[in-house]
Amino acid sequence: MIEYLQLFCAGEQGYATFRIPAIAITGRGTILTFCAARRARGDWSDIDIAMRRSADGGLTWTPMRVLFGAGIPGPVDNPVPIVNPEGGRFHFLYQANYARIFATYSDDDGETFAESIDITDSLDNLATVYPWRVIAPGPGHGLRLRSGRLLVPIWMSDGTGTEMGAGKLGHRPSAVTTIYSDDDGATWRPGEVFLRNDGHTFINPSEQAAVELSDGQVMLNIRTESPRNRRVIITSRDGASGWSEPRFDDRLFEPVCFASLVRWEGNPSGLLFVNPDSSHLQPNTPGGNSYPRENLTARLSTDDGQSWLVARALHSGVAGYSDLATATDGTVFCFFEHGSKGTINEGMTVAHFDRTWIMGRE
Repeated sequence: MIEYLQLFCAGEQGYATFRIPAIAITGRGTILTFCAARRARGDWSDIDIAMRRSADGGLTWTPMRVLFGAGIPGPVDNPVPIVNPEGGRFHFLYQANYARIFATYSDDDGETFAESIDITDSLDNLATVYPWRVIAPGPGHGLRLRSGRLLVPIWMSDGTGTEMGAGKLGHRPSAVTTIYSDDDGATWRPGEVFLRNDGHTFINPSEQAAVELSDGQVMLNIRTESPRNRRVIITSRDGASGWSEPRFDDRLFEPVCFASLVRWEGNPSGLLFVNPDSSHLQPNTPGGNSYPRENLTARLSTDDGQSWLVARALHSGVAGYSDLATATDGTVFCFFEHGSKGTINEGMTVAHFDRTWIMGRE
């Protein structure tokens, strides 16, 4: 069985729209949903980070609460929660004006948060490798690895693109890396820059979904603008260095959109992947490689992503970004953007389902 509940609706509390989902389930079982509450519909508009939470498995939810950004001009965006599955403190990262990255934490499942700390200066040596002027974590949830390492994918741009309009730094060309902490968030360091725009094969790699595999490796599933229109996969033993050669996964269609990835609780090699599969539609422009964001589809793997055995549509209409979390009983929660023809900016909904549903046996 699958059930849906809309948590955010365009126009609420003076916000034109809500976008950029992140969801996490704490060690105590509290479900946390975060998103970008936008006064206007652009990436550079005045944006705050909002939250709703549920302490009863998604039956009831707290009212919307604005956490960060209120009264600050420009975007405060890209919420990235990192929970500890054993309970206790969870960490939270976000960006401001695509120029600074902030970190905070909560010891009470999101009732309160510590004062945010600007961690951007700890990433300064990144600029010697890649001259970034635009930077953002996530979006979607980060990871706490079995080693205790906190890991967050980030994307960067040198800002030379002009597609964002006059006075705004472009999000392209782009490159990707990770940042990590080995002391429970006290300090952060950048990993290796492992993929950057090459203009022909790997075009503008950006937002990534991360997962820890059954053997402890970290796998990243990466958005690009490649004409192959397939997701790019890369792995590392520690999520920061020694990356494999990037490869396209021919089974995972890429419409040019953020996707979500999570482990399936109770299956050591089980993975779930969700993104819009609009491969049956025409591209947005003739001969282009960007496709409509429609037909949000869940895929199940039982072998760490080597194959994808099952695919089932979560939402057949317009839908964009999503994020996934799994409860200890195996229930999956998918928090996603949706809309109508021509816009994905109408609302944010959480769906929950179990293995019976995705296997088509309900």
